[in-house]
Amino acid sequence: YNKMVVVGKDEFQLQLVDTAGQDEYTILPHSFVIGIHGYVLVYSVTSLRSFQVVKTLHKKLYESRGKTRMPVVLVGNKADLALQSREVRTDEGKKLAESWGAIFLESSAKESQVTMGIFMKIIEEIDRVDNSYGRSTSCRLM
Repeated sequence: YNKMVVVGKDEFQLQLVDTAGQDEYTILPHSFVIGIHGYVLVYSVTSLRSFQVVKTLHKKLYESRGKTRMPVVLVGNKADLALQSREVRTDEGKKLAESWGAIFLESSAKESQVTMGIFMKIIEEIDRVDNSYGRSTSCRLM
């Protein structure tokens, strides 16, 4: 998917790769590492399995990039669902993001909560980590 995001006077062309439905052992072709500026890793707050997959995926990305700093936003999706259907608490997501040095958000795609904010956060995080804002206006996200 492609998405145009405007920040001030600058336009950023984001390329989004959806790996939903794939397991952590098949979702990391080399093209997901080379030339990628940042990562938005999403799990469902109603699925402990998806939370575990995100942990494994982050580890593989980190190792594949040569253990360099990488801009990451961790997103817990389906935050609109009732507490009794949760398998991953908010504090668990926050703690994981902190251990990675990443930004953490919870969202609801159903209610369009925070979705534009996610794109703004990854652009800010790319700038913070790479100090590259204003140099390149084309970003690839996974």
